[in-house]
Amino acid sequence: MTDPLICALKNPEFYPHPVDSIQVIETHISWVLLTGPYAYKIKKPVDFGFLNFTSLEDRKHFCHEELRLNQRLTADLYLEVLPITGTIQAPQLNGDGPVLDYALKMRQFPQNQLLSEMQKNSELNAGHIDALAQQISQFHLQAPQVSASHPLTEPQAIMAPVRQNFEQIRAMLNESNDLQQLDALEAWAEDSFARLLPLLEQRSHNGSIRECHGDIHLGNATVLDGQVTLFDCIEFNEPFRLIDVVSDAAFLAMDLEDRGLHSLANRFINTWLEQTNQYQALPLLNFYKAYRAMVRGKVNLFRLGQEQDPTEQAAILQQYRSYANLAESYCAIPARFLAITHGTSAIGKSTVAMQLVESLGAVRIRSDYERKRLFGEQDAAQGNAVGEGIYNASASAATYQHIHELAKLALQSGYAVVLDATYLRADSRQQAGDVAQACGVPFLILDCHAPEAVVQKWLNERRQAGQDPSDATAEVIAAQQANREPLNAEEQLQTLKVQTDDANSMAGLVGLLKQRLPGF
Repeated sequence: MTDPLICALKNPEFYPHPVDSIQVIETHISWVLLTGPYAYKIKKPVDFGFLNFTSLEDRKHFCHEELRLNQRLTADLYLEVLPITGTIQAPQLNGDGPVLDYALKMRQFPQNQLLSEMQKNSELNAGHIDALAQQISQFHLQAPQVSASHPLTEPQAIMAPVRQNFEQIRAMLNESNDLQQLDALEAWAEDSFARLLPLLEQRSHNGSIRECHGDIHLGNATVLDGQVTLFDCIEFNEPFRLIDVVSDAAFLAMDLEDRGLHSLANRFINTWLEQTNQYQALPLLNFYKAYRAMVRGKVNLFRLGQEQDPTEQAAILQQYRSYANLAESYCAIPARFLAITHGTSAIGKSTVAMQLVESLGAVRIRSDYERKRLFGEQDAAQGNAVGEGIYNASASAATYQHIHELAKLALQSGYAVVLDATYLRADSRQQAGDVAQACGVPFLILDCHAPEAVVQKWLNERRQAGQDPSDATAEVIAAQQANREPLNAEEQLQTLKVQTDDANSMAGLVGLLKQRLPGF
C-alpha cells in the first residue's frame, strides 16, 4: 500500500506550501521526500529484527521518538509529526478521516552541506571537526544517564552485539583468509572484554551509560545556518542508543579513520576528552572502534546476497575487508612516549602539542583545562595576580600531580602522551620524567621559543578571541620568565628545541621526533 502512497505524495498540490521540485531519497527503512523548503520522512513498514515498523502505531511511535530524540541536538531541524489522511489516491496532510501513515516534517538543507559530501569535495576542515566535537561533548555531558539497574548497562549486554557480529559475519564468508582474520579478531575481542571487564562494570554504575546518539558519522552531520549540526540519531532500537558515551564517540573516530582522516580523528578524540573528562575511558576506545568497524563491515556483507553481479559482489567484499583491516589495526601493540612542553604562556605550546596529536596519535592533556576542572574559574576579585587564587603554589602542585596521574592512565591504556603545561620548575619536570620511567616509555622535553613581540601578539589575539582556557597576562609571562628554572645538562639530552614562530621548525618537529623514538 505504501508505494502507491509515495507516488501520490509526489503531487505538489498535496503540500500546504510552495514546492520547488520533489525528489525521493529511499533507504532500506524509509522514504524522504524533498520539496524545497521542507523534507518529509516516512518509515517503511518493514521488520529487520533490530527494528520493526510493520504496524501503523509503531511508525507513529517511532516518528515521535525521532522528533523527541533529535530535538536534543537541534531544535529547528526536526519540526513536527503529521498524519497523512484521506485516500491512497487523494491523500491529505493533517486532514480529517482515517490515518494512512505518518510523516516527520523536517527543515530541508542542501545535500552538499553534509560533512560526508564536504569531505568528498575536499571542503572538510579541522574547524568542522572541532565544532562537531564541541557539540558531541556537550550532548554527552547533558544526555540522561541510564540507571545502573537497567539490563543494558550490564557488561554481558554490552558484549552481546560484539559476539553477534562475529556470528553473523562468519555465516557470510567463504575464503579461508577472511575466516582466519575473523577468528583472530574474535579472539582479541574476547581477550579485551575479559581484561576490560572491571572497567566496564565500573562504568555501568558511574553514569557513563547514557541515552546517546548511536549513529555518529559524517553522513549524519551537516552545516546548517553556518553551524555544524549533528542529526539522525537512533530512535528504533534502545540497545543501539543506551550505550557508553565512549562507544558513541568511537563511531565518529572510526568513520574518520576509515576515510583516511587520521589526524582529524585524533583531533576529535582529544577535544572530546578535554571537554568531557573521559580519560578513564581510554582503555575502551580501541575496543569500541573495532566493534564499530565490524558493524560497518557486517552491514556491507548483508548486501552480498542481494547482488548477482560478480563485479558488485567483489566490491562489497573488498569494502568488508577494508573495515576488517581497520578493526585489526586497533589490535596492534602501540608505540608510546611521554613528552612535555616547556615554555612560558602564549609561546605556542598548545600548537606544538597538537602537532603530536594529529601526526602521532598522542593524547594531549592540558594543564589549563585540568586546573579549572579541579578548582573552577579564577575568582574575579583576585584578577590575574601572579601566584594567587587557583594559581597559588598549592593549586599548581595539585594540578601537576593530577595531569601526571592522567598521563600514567593514558600511557597504561596504550597511548603516547603530550603534557601541555609550562614546566618551568625542575621538580615538575622530574615528576613527569618519573612517570615515563615507571611506565617504561621514552621521555622528551619540547622546549618552545618565540620572540617576545610574537608572544605578545599571540597573547593579544587569544584574549580577543576569548576562547582560550588560559588566564595568562603580560605580567604573568614576565613573572614566569623571572622565576623559571633552566633546563639542566641531563634534561638538555632529552630536549628538542622548537621555534614556534618558524614554520620550518614546526613542520620538522614530527620528523625529528620519529628519529628519536623507535616504532614511529
